[in-house]
Amino acid sequence: MSDAPPPQASSPEAMPDVQGKSDSRNVAINKVGVKDIRYPITLHCPTTGGSQHTVAQVNMYVSLPHHQKGTHMSRFLQVLNDHHTSLSPKDIMSVCREMKEVLNAADAHLELGFPYFIDKEAPVTKKKGKLDIEVTFEATANGEDDFVMGIKVPATSLCPCSKEISAYGAHNQRCIMEAKVRFVAGQTMWIEELFALVEKCASTQVFAVLKRPDEKFVTEDAYDNPKFVEDIVRDLAVALDGEERISWYQVSSDNFESIHNHNAYAVVVRDKRSAATSE
Repeated sequence: MSDAPPPQASSPEAMPDVQGKSDSRNVAINKVGVKDIRYPITLHCPTTGGSQHTVAQVNMYVSLPHHQKGTHMSRFLQVLNDHHTSLSPKDIMSVCREMKEVLNAADAHLELGFPYFIDKEAPVTKKKGKLDIEVTFEATANGEDDFVMGIKVPATSLCPCSKEISAYGAHNQRCIMEAKVRFVAGQTMWIEELFALVEKCASTQVFAVLKRPDEKFVTEDAYDNPKFVEDIVRDLAVALDGEERISWYQVSSDNFESIHNHNAYAVVVRDKRSAATSE
């Protein structure tokens, strides 16, 4: 057996900080960090006053100056660990600002994407079910705050041309309507509020549970409310123009054609602040 003493653990202060060393290549990095983190998060729910647990795909980045060799990757997860148990749209910017401070960076970027479940009743029988939608939070802190909330909402569209030219019936399709929004300073919206605005702009809604009376209702509702993809994005734009808490939006619809082997797509982008200035 060796009589040599066991190695002593070095204190963090005594260990070399390789990431903090200088770099001579004179190349600044726009974004560096960690991505595709699968992480449990808890979100506030306005309808119940409680919370909803889900799993997010998280990306966390900062900018790196040209003279610094690397960033400190472990610090990203430390920040995330401190905040994952209670999140709302208004919390995301504070997390992003903390990343910027903890990593001593000029810019910080935080991106979350996660499934979120909306409680919906069938239109006639009122049978309850949970409809899943995709939600994204994107935040940037660089001396100014920038936060974008996005949702993807499944719905149904029915072709006005098909209805007009056919002796009976009309072709319809599933569509995914997407809205990304920025808010007026000091304002925000619940996910449920934005969802309610968006889903009204399709020919009809989709539901998790439908009995025969419900199916009859949604089929006839779509037939009575035909919309091209252009109609959907224009209605989305009108709806978001009327929401005073929103300062900028990008809305789109991706319609999965039932009689073509391609999709129909349209998008509208509008900065309401610029529009107000020019009027």
